[in-house]
Amino acid sequence: MSRGMKGLYSAIRFLTVLPAGRSGTFDPCGMVRAFPLAGLLVGFLLALFDAVVSSLWPAPAAALLDVLFLLVITAAFHIDGLGDSADGMYGHHTRERALEIMKDSRVGIMGLVAVVSALGVKWAGISGLDADRFLLLTIIPAYARGAMLFGFRFLPYGRPGGGTGHAFFERPLTPADFRWLLLPVILSLFAGPMMALRLNLIYGLFILLILYYYHRRMGCITGDMLGAMCEAIEAGLFLMVAAGGGI
Repeated sequence: MSRGMKGLYSAIRFLTVLPAGRSGTFDPCGMVRAFPLAGLLVGFLLALFDAVVSSLWPAPAAALLDVLFLLVITAAFHIDGLGDSADGMYGHHTRERALEIMKDSRVGIMGLVAVVSALGVKWAGISGLDADRFLLLTIIPAYARGAMLFGFRFLPYGRPGGGTGHAFFERPLTPADFRWLLLPVILSLFAGPMMALRLNLIYGLFILLILYYYHRRMGCITGDMLGAMCEAIEAGLFLMVAAGGGI
């Protein structure tokens, strides 16, 4: 098996419940660059699922089922990180105390509010998709999972003694590791040049704002914060592309 395929299988097994390769396949350094490809697979399956449920139910119900589909296919992996990050970073906790709270498996009120809000925003965005619905449902999950590469690249890991994301920071990412993120960018052009331009500008702005906030608030990043970043960008992009019937 080539290292590229091993990395892709690792990314699919890590980010989803889909079976891919042997269960012992785990290549943290190789899988990071394949995150956008794994996201594209998630998005494509979501778009196929949406095509079925949209033919049976009105848009609000279909959007709710789409959100549930994303939760099931990812085992709520990133949603868990969003809740933990909200509990830890909200308020005036010190960096050390925030990291302790994020490590606690219990969900607090701010975590619950963040999760419900993110799911609600995602539902609202998907409900409002009209033009290029299949394409946008396919590429936005790829954008969201590709966004985590910027967290790996530009912020230090906050748990040097161990943690879910520790293995992913062993090797600094290079520009070549971002190459598969070009795939959703290229596919966005099929929605028209203006749509593609605005979508990618908003995507870049979201990444900058989240990384700036993480840098100012924590000075580092963790696996939970990466998951929160993925969920926030996915929900935000769905909402923004639905604005005015499509951007």
